[in-house]
Amino acid sequence: MKLPILRNFIDNQKPLFVGQGKYSKWFPIFDAIENFIFSSKSKTANPIHVRDSIDIQRVMVIVWLSTFPVMFFGMYNIGDYGLNYLNTIGASNTGDWHHLLISIVGYENPTVFSKFWFGAVYFVPIYFVAFTVGIFWEIVFAVIRKHEINEGLFVSSVLFALTCPPDLPLWQAALGMTFGIVIGKEIFGGTGKNFLNPALTGRAFLYFAYPSQISGDRVWIAGLSDQNIVPEGYSGATPLAYAAESGTNGLEANFSWSDAFFGFIPGSVGETSVLLIAVSAIILLMTRVASYRIILGTLIGMILMTSILNIVGSDTNPMFNVPWYWHLVIGSFAFGLVFMATEPVSGSGTNAGRWIYGGVIGVTVILIRVINPAFPEGMMLAILFANLLAPVIDHLVVNSNIKKRERALAS
Repeated sequence: MKLPILRNFIDNQKPLFVGQGKYSKWFPIFDAIENFIFSSKSKTANPIHVRDSIDIQRVMVIVWLSTFPVMFFGMYNIGDYGLNYLNTIGASNTGDWHHLLISIVGYENPTVFSKFWFGAVYFVPIYFVAFTVGIFWEIVFAVIRKHEINEGLFVSSVLFALTCPPDLPLWQAALGMTFGIVIGKEIFGGTGKNFLNPALTGRAFLYFAYPSQISGDRVWIAGLSDQNIVPEGYSGATPLAYAAESGTNGLEANFSWSDAFFGFIPGSVGETSVLLIAVSAIILLMTRVASYRIILGTLIGMILMTSILNIVGSDTNPMFNVPWYWHLVIGSFAFGLVFMATEPVSGSGTNAGRWIYGGVIGVTVILIRVINPAFPEGMMLAILFANLLAPVIDHLVVNSNIKKRERALAS
């Protein structure tokens, strides 16, 4: 029994929000609340439609839930690095609101819970701000356009938050989410009409608008940017920074490949653990939310381009000697591959196009990482670049299929 009193109350209030009802202007908000509490009663009845148990609400919920493994581990990992830092400089040197909350569980002798709490103190506010700002803009545009509030905001907000540095100022989180939702999606008509990934659009805006605060060594270790000093002998550099400076030697001197694979490295909340990202990938593939063609196409493109550059080599650029299996586990390659590249709206929609689309991402990310070591990440820009090409790729694939059928009919 599903809360019959609440169900009856909602049914009694619904006439006020539909048709010529007194509050019909606010129907999108009423509809969002109803669908959040209860499953929709609407069913496809027309025989020309394909009946399926999956809908956009279920797709978005599956993607949202699939981020939980990397989210929870990421918060623990932030706490692991952050508490080590605080114990290095001494807790007495801290004092901002983060550390006032962290002091509840203490700094010394960190436990699994205290590490998780530390990470949550940094990550949860960013996620809360991203979601709150995102839902605000969704409501504004839904009311103006008189359409339903789409569940895609759940996914865009969590993916945006998972790609941000843990020390990101909250006002920047609000600004980035605003840009991603409004400029990256709503001005083109909303969910289903956006040709760019909203979360990546917001993240790219922050990177280019505030490069000193969104990149660099300090921002990836929670607590480093709260102080104006870095303790002697303590490094906050990420594996990508070591790779850009010293190639494979720099990576292996500071991290093991297994540490990078399991996630015990500095970075944003969502990008560190390739193992748990792979678990999420299995969930998305088994539920057919993600396309295996895009994932394999990206991997093939990355391995092929990396192998070519390894053969070419360079005496001045150490990134040329970094093998593909290191590129797989450092930076946001795995996270972007599973959660961003497979986004169905901004990616290719044809089967053949998905292979090409994935290949473009894989090749482009390596070209950006290696040829331009001043910008060692690359995955964000590679996916956005492929988003722009996706309509062209699908157009060429469709035209090619039409010509093949015409030739077959002519013969």
